[in-house]
Amino acid sequence: MSGLLLTGIGHLTTHDGDPITDAVVAIDETTITYAGSESDSPAQEGRELVDCEGRAVIPGFVDAHTHLVFAGDRSDEFARRLSGESYADIAASGGGILSTVSATRAASEEQLFDLGAARVWNMIRSGTTTLEIKSGYGLDLTTELRLLRVARRIGEELPVTVRTTFLGAHSVPVEFRSDRDGYIDLVTDEMIPAAAALADYCDVFVEQGAFSVEEARRILEAAKVKGLQGRVHAEQLSHGGGAALAAELGAASADHLDHATEEDASALADAGVTTVLVPGASYSLRSSQAPGPMLWDAGCIVALATDCNPGTSYLESMGLVISLAVVEMGLSANQALWAATRGGALSLGLPDRGLLARGQMADLAIIDAPTPTHIPYRPATNLAWATIQGGEWAHRS
Repeated sequence: MSGLLLTGIGHLTTHDGDPITDAVVAIDETTITYAGSESDSPAQEGRELVDCEGRAVIPGFVDAHTHLVFAGDRSDEFARRLSGESYADIAASGGGILSTVSATRAASEEQLFDLGAARVWNMIRSGTTTLEIKSGYGLDLTTELRLLRVARRIGEELPVTVRTTFLGAHSVPVEFRSDRDGYIDLVTDEMIPAAAALADYCDVFVEQGAFSVEEARRILEAAKVKGLQGRVHAEQLSHGGGAALAAELGAASADHLDHATEEDASALADAGVTTVLVPGASYSLRSSQAPGPMLWDAGCIVALATDCNPGTSYLESMGLVISLAVVEMGLSANQALWAATRGGALSLGLPDRGLLARGQMADLAIIDAPTPTHIPYRPATNLAWATIQGGEWAHRS
């Protein structure tokens, strides 16, 4: 037998019942075999004994929406927005997504891996054990495949589980601005078939200036033929019908949802589509937050994510995301923690994550605080004392 026995846990959040004090977690190889009261603790024999000294233990964070493989810098755009320019105005002047596309196309695969891996290590050190990585900063076949290969390599070489998403429909590249249909043909006829071997999902940005509902439907239906379930950037800057499309097609997720309505929430809940909320983007854009409490009360599966990207949410900390969700969006601390762990896992089709119970994957974080409430309470502090991924130490202070 090999594994870990975590003792002296002051507060254990399992998402499988009420929190447990004076708790123990037993791990054999990659799997949790016990999570409960210390009075019923299994034998230490064959396991590394770890005294948590009253610290809290939670499921590892599941970051279900990132764009973290990119090159270049857009801090100038942040300054322009602070001066009053809108995201749409900056994009129309050649900034935004297309600015990152130019820098990313010019970067080598090794450079992109080094940049992405550095960001992911920051996430791991903050308690993240699983994440989704999108392409979308290539917008040509060669670079899109390069981004997906890099994302896969991160999951193979770093102690983190990675799910990959093809996002060729992030924007229309400059060279196709006078031939939108030609670019959509390229996405559906060439990019999706080639990306299917490297991606788990296909995403589309449904927004004025990006892709219409009709265009997105065409792309997502082509992806479904190749075995890729859909994800939709929906209702971020305006209400454009992306949420309804996600519900209609039974997508894995509808993301952003800043302008979602009660009708959208009902449709998404009925269809079982996870709502992935990214409060860091709304914070950076100084826009209204998604209606998290309304979506939760409507019965939606709610997840939280960093949306790590160079333009609107250069965040790597799920702890900060939880704090924004509590303070600005209005979720409770317990709801936000569930959304940042179990909700994200369900969004990514990983039901063995985000839950600390017998038979679940041993992905968890040890928090250097007596309760998880300290995560939103102390947003400027990385409280992850240790991160365990698949039963192994990924990070340890």
